[in-house]
Amino acid sequence: MDAVLLLTVTGLSVGALYFLLASGLSLVFGLMHVLSFAHGAYLSVCAFAGWLVLRGADFDAGAPTWRYAAALVVATAAGAGLAYLTEVFLIRPLYGRDQLDQLLVTMGLGFILIAVLAGVWGPDEQAVPLPRWVRDTTELGGIAIPNDRFLLIALAALVFVLIQLFLRRTRHGLIVRAGVQNRDMVRALGIDVRRSFTLVFVLGGAAAGLGGALAATFIRAITPHIGDSFLLYAFIVLVVGGLGSLSGALVAAVAIGVPQQFANYYVNPGAGDVLAVALMAAMLLFRPQGLFGQKERVV
Repeated sequence: MDAVLLLTVTGLSVGALYFLLASGLSLVFGLMHVLSFAHGAYLSVCAFAGWLVLRGADFDAGAPTWRYAAALVVATAAGAGLAYLTEVFLIRPLYGRDQLDQLLVTMGLGFILIAVLAGVWGPDEQAVPLPRWVRDTTELGGIAIPNDRFLLIALAALVFVLIQLFLRRTRHGLIVRAGVQNRDMVRALGIDVRRSFTLVFVLGGAAAGLGGALAATFIRAITPHIGDSFLLYAFIVLVVGGLGSLSGALVAAVAIGVPQQFANYYVNPGAGDVLAVALMAAMLLFRPQGLFGQKERVV
């Protein structure tokens, strides 16, 4: 029973990481019909951005909480900045063209960013100093669970709520949703849809940036390729949840993260990865639109 509780919480925290990356992809694709392969590289770059803030801290004493909070903010801001530059200089000139062009451009950007990280800091792991309270455990149901698991779950839930509030309660959110339905009509009203779409891309990058800092927290070490595996699972989450559905991404992230941990523990290490890919294949065969997806869907 102890193992079940620990695996469940760990699975939820892993699912939280998947969701943070998938939520950005879901926003960008669902609202802008752009499939970005650079989000995995965003996660890696932002993990290093957070690490640069923390690396001077003492490992034994632990990084101060204010420094860790600053690392989260810097990583999130770095993701937002990267996404802004990508949308303005690479994606915007390609609007109206084939999606393959956008895919290839973002894939090339991802390769460049990873190569720069590897060239500057090398391919080896870099340890991440964390505050003591993050490294400590909390007893729940008689079992000690690392505090970083609860942190990941809480921040992912907060991101989900904030994005939903943005889309449904703010002017820019309403413009974005209306622009997806009928961009020409919104433009005829004198509203610049491009600004709102840029904001969506920035929000997606910010979520990936926060995911990078939290991935470094979860793994407690970073490499230039830390975002690669998370990008793979983020796309699996998108397929299972439904392209363009933020709620679907949340449900799918949990549905993948939790069983993955149980399969890795009770069956064989790596069995959870096979299970995730099998779930995606089954979804493509029997419900290609995903759990919450439709042919045309706005969050």
